Amino acid sequence: MGVGDKARNKMQQIQGRMRATTGSAINDPGMRARGRGDERMAHLKGAGEKLKDAFRSRRRPRGY
Repeated sequence: MGVGDKARNKMQQIQGRMRATTGSAINDPGMRARGRGDERMAHLKGAGEKLKDAFRSRRRPRGY
């Protein structure tokens, strides 16, 4: 997983958390739900990248 991908996922996670917190503070269930959705999407993207990395290392022969 590239550094850029990690940074993008982390930023999306932080933005989602901020949106969810703001939605809770102003009592807006729609904003809170969108924020939680963004946060979960960032988690799923990170898990997918980790899974790709796990299989990528098995495909490359060692020593090259």
